[in-house]
Amino acid sequence: MPKLAKSVAEVGNKLTRPIGDDKILMFNSEIANIPGIVRLTLGEPDFNVPEHVKQAAIKSIEDNQSHYTPQKGIPGLRKAISNYLAKDYDVHYDPETEVIVTIGATEAIYTSLSTIMNHGDKILVPTPAFSIYMDDIELLGGEPVEIDTSKDNFKLTPAKLKEVLAKEPDAKAIIINYPSNPTGIVYTEEELNALADVIRDQSLYVISDEIYSQLVYGEKHVSFAKVLPEQTVLINGLSKSHAMTGYRIGYIAAPKEFVDQASKVHSFTVTCPSNPAQFAAQEALENGLDDPIEMRKTYEERRDYVVKEMNDLGYKTVKPEGAFYVFPAIPKKFGLTSEEFCRKLAKEGKVGVVPGDAFGEAGEGFFRVSYATSMDNIQEAMKRLKAFTAKLL
Repeated sequence: MPKLAKSVAEVGNKLTRPIGDDKILMFNSEIANIPGIVRLTLGEPDFNVPEHVKQAAIKSIEDNQSHYTPQKGIPGLRKAISNYLAKDYDVHYDPETEVIVTIGATEAIYTSLSTIMNHGDKILVPTPAFSIYMDDIELLGGEPVEIDTSKDNFKLTPAKLKEVLAKEPDAKAIIINYPSNPTGIVYTEEELNALADVIRDQSLYVISDEIYSQLVYGEKHVSFAKVLPEQTVLINGLSKSHAMTGYRIGYIAAPKEFVDQASKVHSFTVTCPSNPAQFAAQEALENGLDDPIEMRKTYEERRDYVVKEMNDLGYKTVKPEGAFYVFPAIPKKFGLTSEEFCRKLAKEGKVGVVPGDAFGEAGEGFFRVSYATSMDNIQEAMKRLKAFTAKLL
């Protein structure tokens, strides 16, 4: 093989070079080899895929379902998605023309942004937010405009949105994620309607990432697509609701004119998801709508425990209403940045959590705790956090 004159880093795509590594995964890897550490870092459900869902994947293999599927996804799964959204969230999509099955919500986000963005476009992102949103926007040559929600209990308010739109009238879209990673906040229908009233008069897409919609502990989840269907690109999937992270099945539901274009991006990028995963997802949505119930109960018990422990230790916490994260504030008297606190906690306290600045500038001063792990692990982590905190006081 001939020696290259320049390294890939020197000649690589100018859009990829400014993009940093995933801070969540990088920090998790950094602390992974600390002896005896208890990690509350990743959003990975600790449940197994329901048995009937696994059997559907196995049957697909045994039935030699091994060829390309329709690029938008197998018809049965698209119909199951449409029926599920109509039944659970009262939003209505034609499975033939308004649904795309994607390789996880991750691809759905990238495909959606690719469909609407041109180089230099601005995309609004209320933060703290999952870092992939900002990374994808930059990777596509756009500019993420962060909207700090830390002073409003991590919720975007209509007043703040109006203020930002006055400064960024040409913004192409806004990404909204709820229940939220990392804060666990949930919007009520009244709050969504108030935001929709602001957006309705704008030439603005809403990319609504609702992957945690089955993990809501209070009132039932309301989709943004219900209050503003004509401008909403709804993203969801099976990773969190059915613990199917490795199956990589997500989907986009949106108006036909959007799907017509998004399906091109999707097919050119990935062709189609795998057969076994799609048949498993169809089974989950047709016969497994009760599967998340026990998971949700368990997560809620863990949430209540973690929130109480955090507040008792002096870590002010907005009680999450969904997902499986809490996002406590680091007491200012500690005099530590998010990274300093989390690195110190990992090395000295043997507890792994994620620095808040991994979720945007508004996350500085906070840290994310995932309770998608056993109660034994959580209790041990809280015991260690208590001892660590006592040393800092």
